[in-house]
Amino acid sequence: MSKFNGFTSSETFTPIPDSFVRQLLNEIEDADELKASLYAIWRIEHQEGAVRFLKRDAFAESATGVDKAVSRGTLLRVQTEAGEFILLNNPRGRASAEAIQGGQVDPASIHHLSPVEHPNIFQLYEENIGALTPLIADMLREAEKEYPDVWFKEAFEIAVAKNARHWKFVEAVLKRWKDKGKDERKDQQDLVKDAKRYTDSDFSEFINQD
Repeated sequence: MSKFNGFTSSETFTPIPDSFVRQLLNEIEDADELKASLYAIWRIEHQEGAVRFLKRDAFAESATGVDKAVSRGTLLRVQTEAGEFILLNNPRGRASAEAIQGGQVDPASIHHLSPVEHPNIFQLYEENIGALTPLIADMLREAEKEYPDVWFKEAFEIAVAKNARHWKFVEAVLKRWKDKGKDERKDQQDLVKDAKRYTDSDFSEFINQD
């Protein structure tokens, strides 16, 4: 068994219902059922849209576990001509199952992307600038509320390209984008060239700081 190095402050988390921990965790004895249940919660909770589900073949390694989770009531199963679909037994899952069974929703027309690990702002700070402090963490949390998540990675990359590894520089870039607009068509492969635009008075005080 390989040794786990511990959770980090920068990774994302999956919400687990309290009733799962409080009740079901003590009742589920089959490892496959536990794996299938947790896998379904992780995958479905990372999806977007009103109707969220997994196809049955997503559980290839714990097929029997899915059947037990459905029998217990943790998961729901809907069978249509398009195949077999698994949903969480929560309000959204029950409404979705009813809509699929009633023909209001065609699950074959819905395509959910597999969860992709996107570095969050805390991870980006640690990887590109340095160790987090409580004050910096508070600033990053405020920034998460202020700016789109998809901007952070590019802003940090520009800071690195300009040798301006400071949060104030990253924040200045984000503020510029918010105030004056951001060109989303920019070539993501040419960040070094693009960083040359960030040399005016709004940014110069942060360039080449020690």
